[in-house]
Amino acid sequence: MSRRDQIRMTDEEIRDLLRENKTIILNSVGPDGYPHPMPMWFSFDDDLVVSMTTFRKSQKILNLRRDPRVSLLVESGTEYQELEGVVIYGRAELSEDLDDVIAALLAAAGQEAPADDAEAQKAMRDVMEKTASKRTVIRVKPERVISWNHAKLGGVY
Repeated sequence: MSRRDQIRMTDEEIRDLLRENKTIILNSVGPDGYPHPMPMWFSFDDDLVVSMTTFRKSQKILNLRRDPRVSLLVESGTEYQELEGVVIYGRAELSEDLDDVIAALLAAAGQEAPADDAEAQKAMRDVMEKTASKRTVIRVKPERVISWNHAKLGGVY
């Protein structure tokens, strides 16, 4: 008997898990057809659209230009009853817009300066501009989401 419905996480539980983690595993399709999993810092919005950046010449970008299909994985727990995770399937959209790259870098780093502090905003932007011109934003809108939280089973496996 499947207990998938029992362990499925709500949208808010998924957002909580994503907020608690800094790294997501991006799986693209490598040039040889094998999965190419890579850890990435990321940010996400209320619709679970995930954004991250990487260098334009990276293997990830080459893979995504050839085939935009990806899966993203965040998981945690060491004992069976603690295991929780989410897999997001979608297609990567790429952006090389400098402002978009800087915003994605700031969000993934979790270092957004206060909106009312113009000096801090400029200092953060200056730091990010040094690397942003070499980077691409990878944005993934969920087409399918799978989640699990084994703690919801209450110790019965």
